Amino acid sequence: MQKFFGELDRYLFHRGTHYELYNKMGAHLTEAGGVKGVQFVLWAPNARAVSVVRDGNGWNPEADKMVKTDDSVWELFIPGIGEGEKYKYFVTREDGSTVYKIDPYAFGSELRPKNASIVFDTDKYEWGDGEWRKAKHGENFLEKPMAVYEVHLGSWKKDLSKWDEDQYFDYRTLARELAEYVQYMGYTHVELMGICEYPFEPSWGYQVTGYFSPTARYGSPRDFQYFVDYMHKNGIGVILDWVPAHFPKDDFGLARFDGTPLYEYSDPLRAEYPEWGTMAFDLGKKEVSNFLIASAFFWVEKYHIDALRADAVAAMLYNSFGREQWRPNMYGGNENLESFEFFRHLNSVLRQRTDAFIIAEDSSILEGMTKPAQNGGFGFGLKWNMGWMNDTLTYIKKDPIFRPYHHWLMTHTFEYIFNENYMLVLSHDEVVYGKGSMYNKFPGNKMDKLGSLKALYTMMIGHPGKKLLFMGQDFAQINEWNFRTGLDWYLADDEGHRDVMNCFRALLRLYRERPVLHNDCGGPKTFEWVNSGDYMRNIFSFIRRNPWNYNNALIFVINFAPVERWEMGVGAPLAGKYKRVFTTYPDGNPLEIEAIKELCDGREYKLKFDLRPFEGAVFEVPYVESTPEELKLEKSVRRSIKLKYRAAKNDVSHIPDSPKA
Repeated sequence: MQKFFGELDRYLFHRGTHYELYNKMGAHLTEAGGVKGVQFVLWAPNARAVSVVRDGNGWNPEADKMVKTDDSVWELFIPGIGEGEKYKYFVTREDGSTVYKIDPYAFGSELRPKNASIVFDTDKYEWGDGEWRKAKHGENFLEKPMAVYEVHLGSWKKDLSKWDEDQYFDYRTLARELAEYVQYMGYTHVELMGICEYPFEPSWGYQVTGYFSPTARYGSPRDFQYFVDYMHKNGIGVILDWVPAHFPKDDFGLARFDGTPLYEYSDPLRAEYPEWGTMAFDLGKKEVSNFLIASAFFWVEKYHIDALRADAVAAMLYNSFGREQWRPNMYGGNENLESFEFFRHLNSVLRQRTDAFIIAEDSSILEGMTKPAQNGGFGFGLKWNMGWMNDTLTYIKKDPIFRPYHHWLMTHTFEYIFNENYMLVLSHDEVVYGKGSMYNKFPGNKMDKLGSLKALYTMMIGHPGKKLLFMGQDFAQINEWNFRTGLDWYLADDEGHRDVMNCFRALLRLYRERPVLHNDCGGPKTFEWVNSGDYMRNIFSFIRRNPWNYNNALIFVINFAPVERWEMGVGAPLAGKYKRVFTTYPDGNPLEIEAIKELCDGREYKLKFDLRPFEGAVFEVPYVESTPEELKLEKSVRRSIKLKYRAAKNDVSHIPDSPKA
């Protein structure tokens, strides 16, 4: 029998470097001896026997028996079947017991509660996003705006014309309606929760069984390809939540796949995450790390995903995470060294071979998450700033009377903000399980809450780092998020909630249009405090600028108190007229202020204006021609940025078989 999974495939797979493994493992439409059919390939080294059970053989375990072609891989070509065939593997495990398993590499799945794998051709869709892909090729995303709209497709909006319990829209309808909203608001990307197939609804998609299969809840895999294509054709990037840390214990899934701990650790102190009731991937096995690396490449290559957001990174980095008893590493430490190497390998090879990158949802204190692996880092493109999120939420929950005692929570994040490539996040995790919506985190009456929320969003847009906001928070959703129900869109018709939406929309426009706000490559020189110690008045004032001068710089002044500050004085860097380009109040922006020659906040010039309760205002610094020294510095900075990007893009230090390996 001629092997479909050849010698080179086996060599790369067992070394963990078969980056296109999805083209060989699983079920593939092919031709053998002039006959069309499907080739099945499965890794199950400890199984006694494996057969393919399917629609066409009446789910008979005796009909289509696979052949073990080497010490770990099973193969079978079945003629005459094609796309849409439902199937499973009937596995006789090491101890003689039998079990029906779905295909770990399946490209399609049945809608839950059914779970059979489905043969699917991922290459049949005709893509129309060539212009988007061309524009993104070689782009340094750190220099570009990234305002992310985090979405759970099943609860973003409900199809009330349906009578079933889910009332889900399909991928194609969602593409059109979501793109229209995202464009209207001015987001640059959508981040999708729960797309990789999963069985348990309350997990929101974070207990995955289909690492190569988009969930059937909203349609077919081809429908999801249409979704991504449509987003790209409308100028919207797509980020996919991806779960490399753990998988559920469902008997039809990966757990004890061939009767042994195959994908999970065999060590009982490392095999599970007791807190979640899930199994931990054994990344010490090259075949397991290759499974996940191939999954990452699959979504990028076959579905044109722009970035992956890796869930629960901290859980993977610490052996003690969620465990009362844990196994130290070979050096006696708490770090999971296999995960360290896995991420360095994956991030390096993905950045080198594609234009995609991975965002770390990471709460660890480890440094260098976004530094290249060759410099001792992990190579992630971005890291969620969980510290900023926690400190900010702690501050805003305080009554304004007590905020002066917690002022430092909002200032100390600037001490480390340039240590990594950060994304500021107000995600779904902050509005579930009794935490309440963003609206209800603020004290006070309705107007206090809405005004405070606008002030917070102004602070968020001015703060260095990319941005992410969970759906519903841009119009001040009142109810806590519930994955079973749609958002309360009727609130957008309320004058106060509509005002928050318009405010955030204006902030997003400011963010997109002003490079000093979205270009995260300039380092610490792009941020200056005007006054970080105005704690008694709950006011923060700072400047976002170029690293070489104040041209196009913006001054942010944000009041977190329900008190008007008459003739507010703010230090200014230059003489001239300052134009107010944004305010959280809906009465318009036109306002020009002539800087007074008067010492204020340690600066030579002073702006004097009235700052209203919970107002956030942004002023544009007057333009001045660059000096020769500034032009020289600008050229030097831009060259440094380019070299830094190339170093991250071409890092091969942790790619096996690379020249530097």
